[in-house]
Amino acid sequence: MLFLCYPKCTTCMKAKKWLDDHKIAYELRDIKSEHPTYEELKAWYGQSGYDIKKFFNTSGLLYKSMQLKDKLPSMSDDEKLMLLASDGMLVKRPILITDRKIILGFREAEYKELEQET
Repeated sequence: MLFLCYPKCTTCMKAKKWLDDHKIAYELRDIKSEHPTYEELKAWYGQSGYDIKKFFNTSGLLYKSMQLKDKLPSMSDDEKLMLLASDGMLVKRPILITDRKIILGFREAEYKELEQET
């Protein structure tokens, strides 16, 4: 499984610690230095079942400075995906990609389901 995170993010640190404590193997990728591509985001969006807005880091400084709350409603999904691919700091984190699902953010209950899958 692939685990995308920003190393300085406290939520990402909690998620990483949880995975490590539960001995769940993953490939680590820094979302800022190696941000998701348009193609990856499009695939994950299609697989996830989430609304595309869930992929945005709505509490991030970049999201706020770009005033995306007001701009996103008038954008197409394709434009939103291109925007997300332009900067990893716009993307909700952490993201955990497994064979069966995409998990955005860290909620322990969702991560506990991983133990049953591995």
